[in-house]
Amino acid sequence: MTEKFPTINSTLSPNRLCKLIQRKYELTNKAECNIFRLAMNHLYIVHDDENKYVFRIYTHNLRTKLEIEEELRLLIHLKEADRQVAFPIADKSNKIIQEIEAPEGTRFGVLFSYAKGIKTAKFSPQTSFMIGQALAKVHQSTENIELRRISYNAQSLLKNPVLKAKEFYNKNISEIEFLETLSAFLTLKMENIDKQKMRYGAVHLDVWFDNLHINDEKEITFFDFDFCGNGYLCFDISYFLFQLFATNLNEEEYQVKADSFIKGYETVTKISNEEKKFLPYACLAIMTYYISVQCERFEYWTNIFLNEDHLKRMVGNLKRWIAYNKIEINNKLLTN
Repeated sequence: MTEKFPTINSTLSPNRLCKLIQRKYELTNKAECNIFRLAMNHLYIVHDDENKYVFRIYTHNLRTKLEIEEELRLLIHLKEADRQVAFPIADKSNKIIQEIEAPEGTRFGVLFSYAKGIKTAKFSPQTSFMIGQALAKVHQSTENIELRRISYNAQSLLKNPVLKAKEFYNKNISEIEFLETLSAFLTLKMENIDKQKMRYGAVHLDVWFDNLHINDEKEITFFDFDFCGNGYLCFDISYFLFQLFATNLNEEEYQVKADSFIKGYETVTKISNEEKKFLPYACLAIMTYYISVQCERFEYWTNIFLNEDHLKRMVGNLKRWIAYNKIEINNKLLTN
């Protein structure tokens, strides 16, 4: 008798999913469903005549049902506030989360509206200005909103992630030593923040070109709030600036777009001086966290890219940002 092995991360049939979506959401029999991306979660594009949707299948045991409900609650809140986000769509019985029995266990599925426009890393300073405006409007609606999800602080962004990275990588490599030094430095920075001058609420934590669409250079729509949680709103500003820096190797072009982004943001709401002082540091904490996320999800992504060379590239990007912003520890640039 052949032994039946358990699975950890299956790929669900798009044809079978299409039938489920047609039935649950009363789509036409012309509807089609195709795999778009198999990454942290699995994404399927759904076409029904001229209508287009995204169906997300959450990875088994990556998020609890409560965490997903809180993400969706935030998106519904933003949609009702007329913010430009891809929002969840209820089925004919007014149910938003579908429970699907996959080989590895229960997985949750959600149908989202499709964000109009295109995804591109190469956009103009004017578009950068618009992204700043759009993010500020989102923040107006998320300030003081509390989610029953992770709170992003020194423990969750720095201390725990460095321990996870040390478990995954060779503890003696210089990049791990660098992350330990950086973590200790950033922890002190976070502890010395004047919290009264820092806006706090629900954050996206993954705002960059890969998670927004630009429609005719006029409209910005954000999506993929899978990492949303509680934190300083300037986390999102800093992370966007870091990703802008990483995708614009010409530093003069980066600075023009960064300045335009900040100007756009501040046409909607001001960034306090305390927040501005923290911007060069916040993204370094977030990137430290994402390094540990990659380590945690190694079994799902395999080692095609997740190796010591990848870590060197990640740390290299951090050091480039540190040099550009002239960040020093004990009067020394933290780039050696």
